[in-house]
Amino acid sequence: MQNHVLDYLDETVARVPDKLAFVDENEGMTFRQLYDTMNSVGTYLAEGGYAHEPVLVFMDKSVRTIATFFGVIAAGCFYVPIDEEMPAARIRLIVENCKPRLCVCDESTIEKAKSFAGDTNCVLYTELAGTTPDETKIRAIRAAALDTDPLYIVFTSGSTGVPKGVAACHRSVLDYVEQLSETLGFSEDTVFGNQSPLYFDACLKELYPTIKFGATTYLVPRQLFMFPTKLVEYLNEKKINTV
Repeated sequence: MQNHVLDYLDETVARVPDKLAFVDENEGMTFRQLYDTMNSVGTYLAEGGYAHEPVLVFMDKSVRTIATFFGVIAAGCFYVPIDEEMPAARIRLIVENCKPRLCVCDESTIEKAKSFAGDTNCVLYTELAGTTPDETKIRAIRAAALDTDPLYIVFTSGSTGVPKGVAACHRSVLDYVEQLSETLGFSEDTVFGNQSPLYFDACLKELYPTIKFGATTYLVPRQLFMFPTKLVEYLNEKKINTV
């Protein structure tokens, strides 16, 4: 039985390293590329002294964002996804609530991030992903991890007026993914079409089964949802069989 969600990726990268894991409009990452990027991001965080703490991820929806999530986990931290769609007041509330020391950004978000970050250090994804990975250090962090360690924090829609952070741990996600996969019959042949934003926990239905089975997930371009015919053409073109 796995005790850490990244155990899934370890097993899959050894089996199908060159298979596409995640694909967006601009690029795709194989499981090997995902694994290497994850370790680079994790090494940057570990060498920077980040551990057992929230890390904001403020990036456009992309495969790089997903790789950053896994890198944050590899460092023994937990990711807090935010998005440009969120109102500025909501983002500030999240920052005040989590008090993160680090925010990972891309070129399109870093200036906005600096406007609300306060004392939070804003760093470009490319800097983290360009770090030489130290797998020994990452392995040591993994060996000390518990399945009750936090994995991510997502914020509720705020029906009471104040969004609340909800934390998930490794064990809850592992148990959920195992049950979901058995019920819906996921496999290596599953091709997911992801439609939910990466700041909703609904996206874990694609993220974690993908690395468990060596499946493939396409991040469906947002604009296609306004054009049903084009959306169906896209699903057929990519041979997506699970949404």
